[in-house]
Amino acid sequence: MFIQTEATPNPSTLKFIPEQTVMAQGTANFNDKDAAARSPLAQRLFGVEGVDSIFLGSDFITVTKQEAKDWQVLKPMILEALMNHFSSGEAIVQDGENTAEQSGDDNEIVTQIKELLETRVRPAVAQDGGDIIFHKFEDGVVYLTMMGACSGCPSSSATLKHGIENMLRYYVPEVLEVREAV
Repeated sequence: MFIQTEATPNPSTLKFIPEQTVMAQGTANFNDKDAAARSPLAQRLFGVEGVDSIFLGSDFITVTKQEAKDWQVLKPMILEALMNHFSSGEAIVQDGENTAEQSGDDNEIVTQIKELLETRVRPAVAQDGGDIIFHKFEDGVVYLTMMGACSGCPSSSATLKHGIENMLRYYVPEVLEVREAV
């Protein structure tokens, strides 16, 4: 198995692209080993000293390292953990929720916002090894969370404010602002 790696705009995060599907639907974000209890793959990656967080996308895995660690040391160990996991046949994530937003009784504005995020924003942030999750639309404000390589990226606030906010305001006049969900 060949696993390609790509740099991301976040210098603390690398994107690993195996030759297979990672998440058939949705995404999963793990900020520590305890949160990764339902993912044998994430558990294995947290076994590598220096791994800070893990994000699983449709066909990629992003790994964020602790600041003091060096990619030259971590990358071979992460690649080995990934190879061992994929050759083991273990599940990537055991049955349970994923982090993709829940669809419910959305009004027309929320449906339009979600569609724009899904078709225009998500593909772009996925290329950088991340994802964006819609939380709510309230009083003209869209609340989103940047995940994976985009979480903690130096340019993520600019992406939210200038890129996503401007696009949403253009297509959905009811949107006044975009904020990071807390």
